[in-house]
Amino acid sequence: MLRWPRTSTVCLVLVVGGVDYLTNFGLSLSVFYLLAIGIAAWFVSRGFAIGLSVLSVIVWLGAQYAAGARYYYSIVPTIWNSVILLVSYLVVVWLLRSLRALHDELEARVRQRTAALIEEATERDRLEKEVLNIGERERQRIGHDLHDSLCQHLTAAALAGQVLQEKLGAKLLPEATDASSLVQLVEQAVEDTRQLARGLVPIELTGEGLMDSLRELAVMTEERSKIHCDFICEKSALINDSAIATHLYRIAQEAVNNAIKHAKPSHIVIRISGSHGQIELVVRDDGVGFPPVPPKNRGMGMWIMNHRAGMIGASLVVRSPVEGGTVVSCSLRGNL
Repeated sequence: MLRWPRTSTVCLVLVVGGVDYLTNFGLSLSVFYLLAIGIAAWFVSRGFAIGLSVLSVIVWLGAQYAAGARYYYSIVPTIWNSVILLVSYLVVVWLLRSLRALHDELEARVRQRTAALIEEATERDRLEKEVLNIGERERQRIGHDLHDSLCQHLTAAALAGQVLQEKLGAKLLPEATDASSLVQLVEQAVEDTRQLARGLVPIELTGEGLMDSLRELAVMTEERSKIHCDFICEKSALINDSAIATHLYRIAQEAVNNAIKHAKPSHIVIRISGSHGQIELVVRDDGVGFPPVPPKNRGMGMWIMNHRAGMIGASLVVRSPVEGGTVVSCSLRGNL
């Protein structure tokens, strides 16, 4: 805190003493010395405030005698008045210093608590990022396992089924038809597994990869849900940070899934654009709209999208326009 200059408080005492002299001894201004004493007690130190109290009493006595005040029969009234005045000043100094000590202690506790809260929030953010990163790595591992392991096994099973079908067909056995159906089911399982793997592990997201992944998301959405889904890229949105690109892709993926599950749309549009260091991702549908609900009642999908947006410093807005449907908009500005 800024310390009040010592010289200024001394000058203030002298000014009050001068005014006390000019007003004559019949009108005492002793209470006004407390202004300088209070400033000294609060902003400087206890010792300086005590010294200023003694100086104030001396100046007050000098102003009284200079103005013509005299006690002809005894000096006792002068001593008594001076002691009472000094004790009053010292009581004020003690009260102000005690209050200042409490004030400083409270400020110290607030600073400590603020530092602890900042540290706790920083640690929580770090843990949340780590949890998301672990989840993303686990998602990618599962996607790779599905594509590299399960798909290969299913493909091998389909080939074995085809061989079996050909053998049964060569012998003109009726079981050949059942074998053909089995091969079709396995091939469909292979395709579904590949689609699932692509959803878990999108293609490279940095640079042009994010736009390619969103385009692939639109294609997969239309194939799996039979809902018309378009991808629009108005301006090239190049992102070199893989973490930011991953979060944006997952936000779009969650918004599309929410639209399919809850909005009952017939058309979904995924749009991304970039200009002047700003990326805007918009997912819009023509469904039933987004009902206003309290934050505590919102689903996990909304919480995840907001959390991902917060992790990359983006702003997420979900609204239902007048013409209907739902619009999920995520805007991000910075060094991408």
